[in-house]
Amino acid sequence: MRVAILSKALVVASYRTKLRELSRLGIDAIGISPNGWVEEGARIPFEPWDSDENYRMEVLPMAWNGHFHLHYYPSLGRVLGVIKPDLLHVDEEPYNLATGLAFRDADRLGMPAVFFSWQNIHRNYPPPFRQIERWVYRQAAHAIAGSADARDVLRAKGYTGHLSVIPQFGVDIERFHPYPPIDRPFTVGYLGRLVPEKGMADLLSAFRRLPPPSRLVLVGDGPMGTFVDSVTADLRRDQRIQRLSRVPSSDVPDVLGQMDVVVLPSRSRPRWREQFGRVLVEAMASGVAVVGSTSGEIPNVIGDAGVIVPEGDVDALYRALERLQESPQLRQDLAVRGRERAVSTFSQARIAQRTAEVYRTALGQHQP
Repeated sequence: MRVAILSKALVVASYRTKLRELSRLGIDAIGISPNGWVEEGARIPFEPWDSDENYRMEVLPMAWNGHFHLHYYPSLGRVLGVIKPDLLHVDEEPYNLATGLAFRDADRLGMPAVFFSWQNIHRNYPPPFRQIERWVYRQAAHAIAGSADARDVLRAKGYTGHLSVIPQFGVDIERFHPYPPIDRPFTVGYLGRLVPEKGMADLLSAFRRLPPPSRLVLVGDGPMGTFVDSVTADLRRDQRIQRLSRVPSSDVPDVLGQMDVVVLPSRSRPRWREQFGRVLVEAMASGVAVVGSTSGEIPNVIGDAGVIVPEGDVDALYRALERLQESPQLRQDLAVRGRERAVSTFSQARIAQRTAEVYRTALGQHQP
């Protein structure tokens, strides 16, 4: 079985381990991505990969790069005609222009197509996006929802076809693994966008109440960067905070290895709530205790392998961090449970296995 997987997320090298795992299952996996993706004004470049890997990559030019709804790949139809996959997997929302045009190319070439959705809030879009969405629903051989909430939204919006709930990507448990313990101050970490909805203000407020020795490491950029710097001058002076810009995906395991706890205190908004929280899975695979809020999918990701606090509750977040600071044994217990959960539920091998089942179902159902 030859499958082409169209995904702008594949510019990140660590996500391509899913292609490696699919290939190990006997699937001829061909990734298709742009040579970079512009997100919030910053360009994420295509990261190099090991040419010895058992999958292929096609890097295509993208039109309207950085525009979530409007971007597309002008040469995709020609490339699909050359590589001739048995199935096309489009890692895009069904209402996006890129998805509609990719499904048109697949239909023209007589191949089934699958789409992916993270949308966990019911929204209706204006023309032409609603028309694209409806057409993709009719054409799809299968749909993959990243969460149960996303599944429910697809059903509520009228998708009646085959549907599976599988995260978009798993975690590479070979690269993300526990590091040997070292003597350091209690270190709280955050990796992600510096934006209000990620609970940055809550995290800073809760951390300030922790007594030394304790340290906060923030990894990422975003609109709140200047605010964070301005309100943490005293913490920087006391060397209790470290802020790093975006780091290559290859460096993330080493960064996580310097942390005792990773926190994702997201706050839901009328038009947004946390869709997954990938950093939590990476931290759990790395043997790092996790704390997350009740926003969106976070409680389902953490399960019983971490601490969950009500979103927006600074006192609860502080108490959770205080308990973890005072109890190395609790941190160790959560680290072990987190690693076990990451391996059994969220490993790239497990996600690839479930995704391969979708491909087989889609091919079995397809009637040209």
